[in-house]
Amino acid sequence: MAQIRGTAGYNLGHQNPFGGPGRADATSDPSPLDAIREQTSKIEDWLDTLADPVKPHLPAIGRFLIVVTFLEDALRIITQWSDQLLYLREYRGIPWGITHIFLIANVIAMAICSTLVITRKHSEYAVAGLLGVVVTQALGYGLIFDLNFFLRNLSVIGGLLMVLSDSWVRKKFVPAGLPQLDEKDRKMYIQLAGRVLLIFLFIGFVFSGEWSFWRILVSLFGFVACVMVVVGFKAKWSAVMLVLILSVFNVLVNNFWTLHPHHPQKDFAKYDFFQILSIVGGLVLLVNMGPGQLSVDEKKKVY
Repeated sequence: MAQIRGTAGYNLGHQNPFGGPGRADATSDPSPLDAIREQTSKIEDWLDTLADPVKPHLPAIGRFLIVVTFLEDALRIITQWSDQLLYLREYRGIPWGITHIFLIANVIAMAICSTLVITRKHSEYAVAGLLGVVVTQALGYGLIFDLNFFLRNLSVIGGLLMVLSDSWVRKKFVPAGLPQLDEKDRKMYIQLAGRVLLIFLFIGFVFSGEWSFWRILVSLFGFVACVMVVVGFKAKWSAVMLVLILSVFNVLVNNFWTLHPHHPQKDFAKYDFFQILSIVGGLVLLVNMGPGQLSVDEKKKVY
């Protein structure tokens, strides 16, 4: 009887009496998706350990890279002052004098607001000022219907929303006119909008230059990583990979500093260089803050 009870206990604990595998055996073999998640989790842990020395500086680096396109625009206006005035008057039909006010106001707004973003002071007003610059430049230069310009500025807006979300983590203040949402809710929706808009700059980058092997490779990899960023699946890991590959590509391909000052491709390479820097800045903030509550990564923690 003891032997019978022992055998019955063994069957109940480890195998099905009808010959099939028991529950323990059925669940002991992980699925391929679980194996992938386990490996990516190990990579994420390794990246976190590797990034420990620079983590405190990530917000400042991300903020600077996001606004570097505004700083570059301000510098371009100053160094090409006569050409800018001529274009606005001759091609845009803006009266002389108003052209000066337009350019001066843009330079001052971009310089002051970018500085405020970098130093984390009055971020709400700084972001609002830079958003105003995006709109006024689109109207003033007549680029509102230019697809590449439109995509670029959608992504810049996404980066600015990431800056706004980062500032709301530290403050309870709600800007006047905004719905009185809970701080967690505001951050959640702003982070979602920011990371969705952020990828449009990558789309603009893909279609803005000549196709080559490296551009195709970056585009294919970037497309997959961008989808993962938007849905928030392994978002930090995807953002880190995008930062690395885009940075290497940027230095090797858009090295405008090696070109002759009058080289016909110098301005295009310079434009692409700072464009990609803006992408990298938004991704750095994403790495620092995470994708937010409206993401697959956060839902996995709940379920």
